Amino acid sequence: MSLRNERIRLSAADWEAGALAMIAEQGVNALAVEALARRLGVTKGSFYWHFPTREALLKATLQRWEAGDEHDLDARIASITEPRARLRELFQWVAREVQPHRAYAALLQAMDQPAVMEVMGRVSQRRMDFLERSYREVGMAEAEALHRARLAYAAYVGFLQLTLIPDLPRLSHEQFEAYVDHVIATLVPD
Repeated sequence: MSLRNERIRLSAADWEAGALAMIAEQGVNALAVEALARRLGVTKGSFYWHFPTREALLKATLQRWEAGDEHDLDARIASITEPRARLRELFQWVAREVQPHRAYAALLQAMDQPAVMEVMGRVSQRRMDFLERSYREVGMAEAEALHRARLAYAAYVGFLQLTLIPDLPRLSHEQFEAYVDHVIATLVPD
């Protein structure tokens, strides 16, 4: 295959999707142009048709991930008008999205990189705002809603961090379902 055919075949979005998959599986530090090109089955030279540097690819990948995160939240959850139902659906949904969990956990481990920290700050704030707004709509006072939003978000981030510890036993399917039910019962007010 010629370089020209690779350029036509792989778009910038293909490179970004491949980069996000690599980040989710191996972490941000594993993202390297040559390794990604091998993974995608193309030459390293074809990368430069779309991105001038690895950093440019990382920034574009993070922007795509952030936009996808916002879109998914809006498309799947935000349109639910009843706030308790919205919160229950949110917790059910995030419990079942494996690939976004892996990407998010990998990004948490790379907070020392400015591009990652900037995006994670915006995504985390947007998620916290969404939770706080939902808790306010349930009828909680502003301070209580903010505390509950922080607790809910901390439970999510903490669970992701626990999955990164190799020696901890993994939950069975039944145990995980019971955990999700417990989270919902604990964090969604009656």
